[in-house]
Amino acid sequence: MDIIEFFEQSAGKWFSQRTSQNLSERESAAASSDLWIESLDKDDKEAIALCQAHKVDSSEVLCAARIRWESKPLFNQTKQSGSTVLVALGQSDRAKEGKLLQKTTSPSAASGVSRYVIGTDETITIIVESDAIYSEERIWFASENLRMRASITKGADSFSNTSFCTEIRMGGAKK
Repeated sequence: MDIIEFFEQSAGKWFSQRTSQNLSERESAAASSDLWIESLDKDDKEAIALCQAHKVDSSEVLCAARIRWESKPLFNQTKQSGSTVLVALGQSDRAKEGKLLQKTTSPSAASGVSRYVIGTDETITIIVESDAIYSEERIWFASENLRMRASITKGADSFSNTSFCTEIRMGGAKK
């Protein structure tokens, strides 16, 4: 699998269940949400704008996607929603590693540049590093309609969080 195949296989509507653990405060939480992942053309205006914002030549774009989400609140929680545009860059059309440009509407989510690596086991690892945070997320397909995600986030202030998600495709199956 390469980054283009990964984006194509991810397209569709997904139901996501997340369990997270704040390791610093020893707190657990569970949540669920709906995700819509839509492939974008390499020359999509949002993809081009993201390249321009990061001073990247748009000819380096391999693929792009828009991810929208809506939480399914429990009890008295507030419903949350947002979207992210991802643009994958790489050295060849069969790229197994490269950079991801990201722009999100959620102020708490990371925006900017991350890197990706696709292992021989077809698991994609996305790494975000800065002076303030280190985040690593692994995503893999257990089957065509079942996706798994595991992540760990560490902050410079000793904050640590880990999570595990299962995502079930609800529609828009891979063509």
